Amino acid sequence: MLAFSGFAMVALFMTLIMTKRLSPLAALVLIPVATALLLGHSPDDIGVMALAGIKALAPTGVMLMFAILFFGVMIDAGLFDPVVSRIVRLVEGDPLKVVVGTAVLAAVISLDGDGATTYMITVAAMLPLYQRLGMNALNLTCVTMLASGVMNLTPWGGPLARAASALHVDPSDIFIPMLPPMAVALVGVFLIAWHLGLKERKRLSFVVDAGGKAPVQALPPLPHGSSGNHTATGIVADELMEETALLPDPATARASARPRLLPVNIALTAILMGALIMQALPMPVLFIIGFTVALLINYPHMADQRERLVAHAPNAVAVVSIIFAAGIFTGILNGTGMVAAMSASFVQAVPDALGPALAPITAVASLPFTFFISNDAFYFGVLPVVAEAGGGFGIAPIEMARASLVGQPVHILSPLVPSTFLLVGLAGVELGDHQRFTFKWAILICLLIGGMAMLTGAFGFGTM
Repeated sequence: MLAFSGFAMVALFMTLIMTKRLSPLAALVLIPVATALLLGHSPDDIGVMALAGIKALAPTGVMLMFAILFFGVMIDAGLFDPVVSRIVRLVEGDPLKVVVGTAVLAAVISLDGDGATTYMITVAAMLPLYQRLGMNALNLTCVTMLASGVMNLTPWGGPLARAASALHVDPSDIFIPMLPPMAVALVGVFLIAWHLGLKERKRLSFVVDAGGKAPVQALPPLPHGSSGNHTATGIVADELMEETALLPDPATARASARPRLLPVNIALTAILMGALIMQALPMPVLFIIGFTVALLINYPHMADQRERLVAHAPNAVAVVSIIFAAGIFTGILNGTGMVAAMSASFVQAVPDALGPALAPITAVASLPFTFFISNDAFYFGVLPVVAEAGGGFGIAPIEMARASLVGQPVHILSPLVPSTFLLVGLAGVELGDHQRFTFKWAILICLLIGGMAMLTGAFGFGTM
């Protein structure tokens, strides 16, 4: 009953947000509360479970809020202006190069193992190009998330560390055999970016000459009443293009830019990123310190500081409110026992005859399971159980650990992942639209990882 309730609750949640019948915030709060009431839990019990979930996600919420504020100040001060200008010159207004460049940038930044940082930097650097070209921002969120999903399989990334801890194995023993699958998957991400870029070229009627150069050409007409214009590189500067809360309007950008402080801001950002990678302090503390220093350096007057806070408060509040709502969802999912029941149902559903195939089954099952439940629940709840069962068929725990990582490109699409809301919020797209657009590509990347892992012997079949 609990397992059925858990799966039904998650399915209902996904249906309502993907059909836009409820906002993610409302669905994250109302659906688990209603489910808990139907299961017979008292309001006091629900309050305890919800508060436990909120407390668990509180550090993440604080980190995201101050990270948004930090990068907001950096954007206001003009930190990314040279990057955007350089990329604009390189891509020559070519949508194909923009999408592929997005994938490359996201893959490089993802080396730090933190999805939130990857999303903030990639969106901040690339979204202006998408807006100026009139490109679909779903291409941006798709390839950024796919690249992050592959690169998150590093030893300092969360999933591999959890798998190693749960099965008491060396992280490097899991990681090294997964390098070929990761490389193939990363090539797959770039090919998907190439395909999406070609589609954008066609949609925008963008053509290149025989030498691959972007010629001066007529792009689709600007929206009625727009004061924008087409430039020689084909870039659309559309003043009516919808802006995100993270990106300031042109007038504000001119007033808040601090070009003379660019070297200082680059150094400050580099120090902060280095401290994050080295884990010098907890991530929320680092971003609080970084934001405070950035604000004081760039806007020493209190009136300017208040203005910057007000400018970025809408985006910060929107993202953090979703995080705490997700805390209610996960708190009730765990507190009612639904997560444990969902895990047990998976193990019971595998017939003894399929025991030798437990590693590939775990790889396939990691797609829906890490989407429906948290990584903690999967790696510390499900994985030890199936790894123990796999041992009876000659499957080493290290193989089960590698197999369990296959579903991560799908996992990061889950509404239970806080950084997912950060990505769609910064890019100004709906979560349901992003999921519908990205799901098939994420599944394809998972298949590439799993297939290559089996070909190279990272995991395989056991014995009867």
